[in-house]
This record gives sequence, structure tokens and C-alpha cells, in this order.
Amino acid sequence: MTQANKVAVVAGGTAGVGRETVHRLINAGFQVGVLARGKQRLEEVAKQYGSDVLCLQCDVSDANQVSKAGAAIEETLGAVRVWINAAMLTSFSPFHQVKAEEFERIVNTTLLGVVNGTRTALALMRTRGEGRIVNVGSGLSYRSVPYQAAYCSAKHAINGFTSSIRTELIHDQSRITISVVQLPAINTPQFEWARNRLENKPQPAPPIYQPEVAARAVMRAVKEGKREYFVGKSVIQLVFGNMVLPNWLDSKLAEAGAKMQKSDQSEPGGRADNLENPIEDVAARAHGRFDANAESSGIIVDADQLRLVVFLGIPLAIFLLGLVIG
Repeated sequence: MTQANKVAVVAGGTAGVGRETVHRLINAGFQVGVLARGKQRLEEVAKQYGSDVLCLQCDVSDANQVSKAGAAIEETLGAVRVWINAAMLTSFSPFHQVKAEEFERIVNTTLLGVVNGTRTALALMRTRGEGRIVNVGSGLSYRSVPYQAAYCSAKHAINGFTSSIRTELIHDQSRITISVVQLPAINTPQFEWARNRLENKPQPAPPIYQPEVAARAVMRAVKEGKREYFVGKSVIQLVFGNMVLPNWLDSKLAEAGAKMQKSDQSEPGGRADNLENPIEDVAARAHGRFDANAESSGIIVDADQLRLVVFLGIPLAIFLLGLVIG
């Protein structure tokens, strides 16, 4: 990808992983279009970074809004070379308590936000024949947990959608790449904002990582454009554990997965959440309230290289063991 006219877009760029990614892109010399629903946090980001950003109110579940935002960013900042889809919603709730419109809202933002962002990015990039699209995924896209059925459904679907688009780009011999960055539990503000019906306040299931770890992985995808990245040992354990022992993990996560998502703080109930509307009067920050328990470093691996090592390594180990025993 050429580095002239470095313009990127981050959907969901005022909080959490998206917020930290905006910061790193600017430090790397990009001008950044920042998309989010919350006006106050957009204004805060605009004030901090000035002419390096163009902050636009946008509900990513609305394809028309995303398309208009993309056009406005190109008109103001120049040709978009990088598009990062990081917007998400979730609800910590038993499925039987989740109404249809709540489930749809989560899927529309978390999945269709990626679809709409990708559609717009491709429309902008195809005229130049190059670009990077990075979709922020999750280890939960391989192994679901209780109480987040809508979010897990959306993250699973992102894998399938991204793979389909990637094969089309390969077929067209395009220089546009599309990557997925599969994240572990990250210390972001979502756990303060998400709808919660559990008896305790939600938390990221340990091990918890700082958003800087996730943003480093996103920036690596921007640089390299590889197919998929696993971030943190917990993602690797989920992916390969589910491949080998899915039934055991069903039983394990029925208990541990439920418990690990609950903090030791009781949930008073009745608090505002961000499902229908953004929560205002909250700073545009990357970190949540779990700094004391979050790791500032974590492994970031090319998922395809790791698969190759694992599945070539096992037969080789068996062969060598046979030589030793023989």
C-alpha cells in the first residue's frame, strides 16, 4: 500500500480499542475520519487532534449514514487508504430475557456496522485498486460464552462475511486486503455502558488486556494486511480448544464462562446503557475501570502461520517420538 496521502477511517473511534487506534494512526502520520454516535466524545476527539481528524456523527448500522460519512471524509481529507471497523454493542443477559429488538440492535451495530463499513470502504478504494480494511473481531467468534448470545452471533458472522469478501478480492486480483483481528478480553468502557441483567456488574473475562495491546494488533494488520491475527494467549486457547474439545468447553464455560463475566461488585440496576443511545457526559477514553488487573503486553500472531506450525508440528512430534521409542 502506498503511503502518500495517508487517510484512515475508524468506525467506533471515540472509545475503547477504536479510540486507542485513532491515537496510534495519528502518531503514524495518518489523518483520521472518526465515526461514532456520541456527539460529546466526537467533539472531545476533534478538540484534541484538530486538523488531523474529521469527526462525524454516524450510526454504523445505517448503510446510508456510513456511505455519506465515507464520501465526506474523502472530500475533506483525501483518498481513504485504511478503514477499520471497531464499533460494537452487547448485552450481558440470559437469552430468554433479551427482546427481539434488543438482539437486532446488537447485531445491526456489531455485524451490519462491519458490513456497511466494508461496503463503503470498497466503493472508495476500488477506483484506486488498493487499500486496507481491518475488522475487529473476537475470540468469541470461535467459542461463544453464556449471556452474550447476540454479540457472539455477530462476531461469528463477521468471520464468514470477511472470508467471503476476501475470496472475491482474490478472484478479482485486487490489491485491497481485508483482515480480522481476533481480540481477547480488553479493558474498555463497554463494561460500564453495556446493558446488564446479571446480579453483578460485568467484567472482561480474565486474562484482561489493555486496549494498547489490541491497537498494536490493528496497526500490524494495517501495515501487513494479513488474513487474520490472534491476540493474547486466551484467544489461542479458545480457538484450538474449541477445535479439539468443543463438548468439554460447552460444559466448562457453562460454569466458568458465566462466573468469569461477573465482577465482585453488585449491580444496583436501573442504570443507563448505550444500547439505544450513546451515553454522554463520559470522556472519550480507551481504558475501562480494570487497569489494576489488565496486562499491558500480549502475544500477537499471524493466525495462519500459527495453524501451520501447530498442525505440521503434531505429526512431526509423533514421528520423532516413534523414532525415539523404536
